[in-house]
Amino acid sequence: MGRPYAVKGRKKKRKLDEAATASDAALPAEEAEEPPPPPEEAGGEEKGDGNDEAAAGEEEEEHAVTDGLPVVPRTVDGKRRPGAIFVLERACLEVGKVGKTMQILNSDDHANYLRKQNRNPADYRPDIIHQALLAIFDSPLTKAGRLQAVYVKTEKGVLFEIKPHVRIPRTFKRFCAQLLQKLSITAVGKREKLLNVVKNPVTRYLPVGARKIGLSFSAEKSVNLFEYVAKSSDDEPLVFVVGAMAHGKIDKEYTDDYIQICNYPLSAACCLNRICSALEQKWSIQ
Repeated sequence: MGRPYAVKGRKKKRKLDEAATASDAALPAEEAEEPPPPPEEAGGEEKGDGNDEAAAGEEEEEHAVTDGLPVVPRTVDGKRRPGAIFVLERACLEVGKVGKTMQILNSDDHANYLRKQNRNPADYRPDIIHQALLAIFDSPLTKAGRLQAVYVKTEKGVLFEIKPHVRIPRTFKRFCAQLLQKLSITAVGKREKLLNVVKNPVTRYLPVGARKIGLSFSAEKSVNLFEYVAKSSDDEPLVFVVGAMAHGKIDKEYTDDYIQICNYPLSAACCLNRICSALEQKWSIQ
């Protein structure tokens, strides 16, 4: 009794297959009969799509938040204005495997681990670079669009480039977590990398004719920073090289001037605050 049903089933399946084949064969014919759009109309449609994409990209940039660092909207200004570049030397951003996870080592959380490795916990201060970056990116100088770039060189010689429109995470814990997760961070909807590891030396990225100024408490030349900056020419980009370590000196070999700005040792954040204030006064940034 089961055979007739099987035969009927096969016939039904064969009919369905033939109908599907016929519809597939008819599809290209229908597509071929459809006339192509006129060139002018096609171009207009593409242009409209481009405008829509550009508008969507601008909206994304305005409200964009990356997985790591949020994007600060750029200051739009048609005029070409002088700006400043900062190089932060000898930052301690060493990664170690603590337990089962990789972490950026610091003297507070990993003191026992570092002692077991015969290292001095006092040398592991990634909080210094975090405070230094906050001092730069929170300044009116940056918000006025006068920051050109920031470069961070670690104790191990790794060089980071940080774009001027990045918002640094407010807490140290989030800063370490996000930096560890993504050493290269790209803006949402854009191809531009906001934080990226680049090749050494840092001088290859500095503008031609830039004046490179190293700052250190041990420098022999002592200056009044506000007067020193006020006398500088706007035609020559200013590059400030500041140490981001607990102890030691910066590499002054590639600097054009090596100065002391205070009779007392200053933290990196305090030193950068003074530099930003001097530049803000020079360029009348309120």
